[in-house]
Amino acid sequence: MLKKYRNKILTLLALVTLGIVLQISGLLEPEKIITAARQYSDQWWLWLLLVIAQIILFTFALAGSMFLWVAAALFSPLSGSFVLATGAALGGVTAYVFSQRLTDEWIHKIENSKAYSLLRKNDNFFMLLALRIMPAFPHSVINYSSGILKVNLSAFVVASFVGVGLKSYVFITVIQQAASSGSFYDLLDFWVLAPLVITSLVLFSGVLIVNRKINKL
Repeated sequence: MLKKYRNKILTLLALVTLGIVLQISGLLEPEKIITAARQYSDQWWLWLLLVIAQIILFTFALAGSMFLWVAAALFSPLSGSFVLATGAALGGVTAYVFSQRLTDEWIHKIENSKAYSLLRKNDNFFMLLALRIMPAFPHSVINYSSGILKVNLSAFVVASFVGVGLKSYVFITVIQQAASSGSFYDLLDFWVLAPLVITSLVLFSGVLIVNRKINKL
């Protein structure tokens, strides 16, 4: 019995240890990352390093979205959204694969999530895109749910890249505008989030309507 769960137990211990080390060291603080990255802002490999860092964090369900602030501080909206979309898509794939090594407790938690319930019934590109675009929806839950359900990997990757790219472009633009005006209250404005929320809801509705018509046939 112990041998059966040995790998999963070791994986869980490794995740806990990694999280504690990163938290204590302060390496997950955006300010420190931005300060360090600005020293190499003229280097071509900086964006690649940021993508790799996102892949690692997304794989282990850590705070990869903090790189939104890093991208907003270092890149234009278009370049920043490309870096974030690439990191999220590739990190999503590694998390998708890694989900097969989750402990039973983690799998049970994922199966009780809203994302899992939605994808179990509608595991298609448009549902994946709707989840990616929706503000504040946890990417780790989407990644692990998709891996456990073995949703179509091509649709998963494209939806991840497009959804995160669109959302990142909007947020980076607003963050940079707020920084230049000296007021970050704009980030709390409903109309900043409204286009993303509306787009996501339209996609949700479209998927549900299509499914109802198919079920009636």
